[in-house]
Amino acid sequence: MTAELTAQVCVVGGGPAGLALAVELARRSVSVVVLEQSGHFDRSFRGESVSPDSVWLLDRLGLLDRLEGSYQRMHHMEIMDGGRTVMRADFERFPYPNPYPVELPQPALLSALAEVGEDLPGFTLLRRGTAVGLLRDDDGRITGARARTPDGEVTVRAALTVAADGRFSKVREMSGLPYEKVPLDRDVVWLKLPFPAEWDDRTYRIRIRGDQHGLFIPTHPDSVRVGFNIPKGGLKELRAKGLTALYERLDLLAPELSGAVRQEVTSWSDTSMLDIFTSVVPRWSMPGLVLVGDAAHTLTPILGQGVNHAIIDAVTLAPLLERAFAAVDAGAVERATEEFQRSREKPVSRSRRLQLRQEKLFELHSPLGGALRRSLYRVMDRSPRLKLRVLAGAYFQLQKPGPVADRRTTQPRAGA
Repeated sequence: MTAELTAQVCVVGGGPAGLALAVELARRSVSVVVLEQSGHFDRSFRGESVSPDSVWLLDRLGLLDRLEGSYQRMHHMEIMDGGRTVMRADFERFPYPNPYPVELPQPALLSALAEVGEDLPGFTLLRRGTAVGLLRDDDGRITGARARTPDGEVTVRAALTVAADGRFSKVREMSGLPYEKVPLDRDVVWLKLPFPAEWDDRTYRIRIRGDQHGLFIPTHPDSVRVGFNIPKGGLKELRAKGLTALYERLDLLAPELSGAVRQEVTSWSDTSMLDIFTSVVPRWSMPGLVLVGDAAHTLTPILGQGVNHAIIDAVTLAPLLERAFAAVDAGAVERATEEFQRSREKPVSRSRRLQLRQEKLFELHSPLGGALRRSLYRVMDRSPRLKLRVLAGAYFQLQKPGPVADRRTTQPRAGA
């Protein structure tokens, strides 16, 4: 027998976009059911970087205090090219109320959002509920979703269904909304290692040597996430060379990690591969459905923009839907979802352009191209105004310049 739930909104996907939106809707007395296919949040994520704007939003939403002790603020970004530092950014010098990005494990963030939601009337989180179909009326309007659970099928009837199910969104596929997947020229191999004693743990590090580049991201509480580039589709070739090839990559980019990678990475199962692409979706909505987060606009890992735009999507869409549901006009919800896309397209496009420019810089690995890249980074390094202008497109889309409101931080390791 099929169980049936009814709500004003059905959110498919319990990631940052879906849960943040559901909490904001429930706070506005909009009933919401969240379908989350996993039974828990204790799983591995790569997207743990939260940009300053989203940290500012989490503070305004009352979540930052709840998360105290679960994250660490980042103070610096450092780019080394050919063994020399070519650019360094000090976030505390940026004139915004919250200038610091943070590294926040997603299980902690999602658990905190779920705890807040479960205390609100009208909020239902259905774990281990996998969306398997969309409901439609005779006119083709989407009226909810069908989900498979361990206890049988559940039908959720809703005035609006939200696809918050990530970069490989099944709901987007089932809806038939067209999109373009734009592959980039590289993929990224990820692994996690113990944090080296030589480094401070408040600095993002980008290391470049020729055609090799890597990201080194401090990870709460005492690890470093490492991502290094390989040619698109090149994982099979890399694996054929054996783990020695992986070790040599890290030797080249970060000799500080040479011992740790040999001790910790003893098989390819200790790594994961991220297919790098962006998705361009011309229309984020149709009658009864809207896409948010990665389902609407997949970005690359550069500058940790996935979580940032997911949270901003949520706090942008929620008040629009609150007003739409309060209106007597039958078309108010559709207009709200269209307004949501209009308000978010330009910021997302700016972030995408910034990321793609950085990708192009990574690709400059000829002697002349490498010299040009290093020159560009050094020009930026010498100009605080230019540095802020470039990074503001990713980090400061919501905040207005003003005095730092919160300098809380834990003591960094030596060298910070």
